[in-house]
Order: sequence, then structure tokens, then C-alpha cells
Amino acid sequence: MSRDWQGKRYWLVGASDGLGAALAHVMSRAGAHVILSARREEKLREVADALPGPATVQECDVSDPDSVKQAVEAIGEIDGIVYLAGLYWPQPAQEWTQDEILAMADVNFVGALRCVGAVMPAMIERDRGHIVITGSLSGFRGLPGAQGYAASKAGVMAFAESLYADLRKTGVTVQLGNPGFIKTRLTDKNDFKMPFLMTPEEAADHMFALMESDRFEKHFPMVFSWVFRLSRFLPDWAYYRLFS
Repeated sequence: MSRDWQGKRYWLVGASDGLGAALAHVMSRAGAHVILSARREEKLREVADALPGPATVQECDVSDPDSVKQAVEAIGEIDGIVYLAGLYWPQPAQEWTQDEILAMADVNFVGALRCVGAVMPAMIERDRGHIVITGSLSGFRGLPGAQGYAASKAGVMAFAESLYADLRKTGVTVQLGNPGFIKTRLTDKNDFKMPFLMTPEEAADHMFALMESDRFEKHFPMVFSWVFRLSRFLPDWAYYRLFS
């Protein structure tokens, strides 16, 4: 399957850097009109100015319902949404920081509900649209030091799976991309070795390959993803011995 991207309007939420900015370049080269959103308008304009095709900048704070509502009203009808916004702090239970935990839950998970929920009814009404949600390999099972991040990504993944269950036989396409480690300002906070670390550009190619396909989900890098996917079948004693 290959989509016709020419002139299609896609809202990329979380596009100021990292995977979002890299995916904006890939989609722009394919002919899409990308609408870039994040909290930092200056960074968005830098991304937009570097794109080969048309782009619109729309500042949006996904943790603020009014900001999301205003953004949706400003951008008008869209063909698709890609939710990429995310926050991350390493957070073992012994160093619990309430504000950071709640911020991860609000941006990574509740923000997806706000943004997708704001544009999905119109897609359902016209029986046409494309919803792409970014999960994480960390969402398959609990991990040490990932109290807020793994839980929020597990929620995002279940959200995408539930949407797909409801919409898979309609004209609204739902897809879920689950990346591993990507070299960004977020993973720079980690003080451990990150296997199969990808550049944002490599991860964007994987995401776009998913969006070009008729598959529901894609886990990448593939070999690394097997570790997390198979971990769901390990008994607790084996899983926590390996992953803790």
C-alpha cells in the first residue's frame, strides 16, 4: 500500500524537535502539508522554515484543554493527526517526584486523548481520516525507573488498540508506532547504555513506513522489540530478575 500524500493536511503534535521534527521532513518531502504543534513556537518556526514543502505553525500546549481547543479551531479540517508529544524523566519509586510523574501522565497519555478526541469525531462523521499514535517499547511491561513514562505509554498503546478495535472497518485508519530508544534531549537524561539507539531520522523512516502501510502497528527496531514483546510471556520471577 502507498498513500497519496500530495496536499494532504496532517497535524503533527510534538513537532519541535526529535522524532516529530524528523517525521515532518519525511512527510513534507512526500508532498504533505504539515501543521506543526508544540509549546515552543520559535522552535516550530525553525523546523517549518527548513521544510521543502508547505507548513503551518500552530502553538499548542497539550496539557491545556483550552489550548488544544483553540488549536483545533485554528487549523480547520485535517486529513490526519500524528501524536508525538512526550515528556520523560527517569523516576524510580525511591525518588518519586509528584510533579514530574503527573506531567508525564498528562502529556504522554491524557494529551493524546485531548488531541485525538478533538479531531476524531469529524473524521468519523465523514468516514475518512488517519490517526497515528506514538507508543513505546517501554509500554509492554513495567520497568525499573519508569514509573511515569512506562505507565503513560502503556495507556497510550491501549488507547490506540481500543480505537483500532472500534474503527478498523471504517474509513478512519488507526495506527500505532512503538519505538525503542531515540537519541533526543529526553534520552540524554539516561545514565545507562541504551541498546539499538536510533537517530530521530532513523525512527522517522520507521514511522513513515508504518504510515505508508495498511498495518495497525509497528515495533522498532525489530530485533530489540522482540525482547519487550516476548517479555510479556515470562513468569514474574524471570522477568524481574532480568529487567531489574
